[in-house]
Amino acid sequence: MPDGLAAARDLLTELVGEQAESWDRTGQLPRELLVRLGAAGYLCPQVPTVHGGLGWDSAGDGEFTAHVGSLCSSLRSIMTSQGMAAWTIDRLGTEEQRRDLLTRLTGGELAAVAFSEPQAGSDLSAITTRIIRDGDSVVVEGTKTWSTAAAYADVVVVVGILDDGGAGAVVVPTREPGVRVERIADPLGCRAAGHADIRLTRVRLPATSLLGGGGQFLPLLVTTALAYGRMSVAWGCVGILRACLAAAGAHARSREQFGRPLGSHQLVARHLADLLIAEQAATRACEHASRCWDEGSADQVLATVLAKHVSATQAAQGSAIAVQVLASAATRDGHTVARAFRDAKCMEIIEGSNEMCQLLLADHVLATK
Repeated sequence: MPDGLAAARDLLTELVGEQAESWDRTGQLPRELLVRLGAAGYLCPQVPTVHGGLGWDSAGDGEFTAHVGSLCSSLRSIMTSQGMAAWTIDRLGTEEQRRDLLTRLTGGELAAVAFSEPQAGSDLSAITTRIIRDGDSVVVEGTKTWSTAAAYADVVVVVGILDDGGAGAVVVPTREPGVRVERIADPLGCRAAGHADIRLTRVRLPATSLLGGGGQFLPLLVTTALAYGRMSVAWGCVGILRACLAAAGAHARSREQFGRPLGSHQLVARHLADLLIAEQAATRACEHASRCWDEGSADQVLATVLAKHVSATQAAQGSAIAVQVLASAATRDGHTVARAFRDAKCMEIIEGSNEMCQLLLADHVLATK
């Protein structure tokens, strides 16, 4: 594990404290908290140290992400978005763009990534947002929807189609003329994660805003950004499961029914065992995927999709088990387990739905001889 991980965990535990419930109720995270974490490099820990980042590997970043996910999935979602933006810039940008933009993202600026559109969710080939070159400028036109963290973002990495038919990712400051960010009210889960729709009306930017000059292959561009997002979501689901396991275990030990602790009843004990199995299965899938990342394994893509699918599925099932164990105690809005139940369901959709992950896994089977 990287140096500073233990201190980072302790700091996040202190900063979040008991506030996650109120953040969930109000749908708002304190901006000063996000800026502070960003300036410390904690929102995108894998950014190289030369650009002000922490330079952590996937395993260290993953364990930190899981810890934050156990405290507050909305805050973890902000980390995922910032990390995706940084990852995309690091992989697609020029050296000058990396030096400028990554330093800003590790210096307190907040970022989001915009893929989805009203008619382009799982099918990102249906993206209609246009990036038009015009001399030393580019003009961006389109509508993005359900962009996590966009309500807080200073910049958004927008994926679109170039005038020559290729694809590109352009870094759009949210205060530019023609940019309108509309927060989505009362989302099911991760309520304070700043989900928003983004309307881009002839937004004119310097041509240097286009990462690497554009011209990327759309599936490769999307896969580059989604890879980090899927890993981050997977580890975040491990955190959800750990929070549920802790809450269910504590309740089963302290609550008495029929004259004995709740956990001593065999059917309840079975629930606890199933919840532990879910947490361990998700953890091992994520650990394997992170090893593939850190070792540059050829199995990295497969392992990432597998980790995301296993972790999201187990988090949804495990959080439902935790609700069953805590019963009415877990049905109060904002309670750790109530939040986990709602948040986990969203994880089965975001960064590749369960069905899309299953199709990708099936493709791997069919391609293997």
